[in-house]
Amino acid sequence: MSIVIEVRGDHIQLDQALKTTGLCHSGGFAHAEIEAGRVEVDGSVELRKRAKLRPGQRIAYGGETIELVAPKAS
Repeated sequence: MSIVIEVRGDHIQLDQALKTTGLCHSGGFAHAEIEAGRVEVDGSVELRKRAKLRPGQRIAYGGETIELVAPKAS
């Protein structure tokens, strides 16, 4: 089962996404995990801490998958 994040606005930064889900307890920890090559975006290792991610992309980290989606129309 994947974790779903609604992306409000144009994008979310990779470090913010990891922190928002609670998979990383702080921005500094998220940065360290990204630098260590432990985070994948769309199947490839991502080393940019502040990579701008958009709806439709997937993050893999720590055995979890994060799916980025557009907000639901109200």
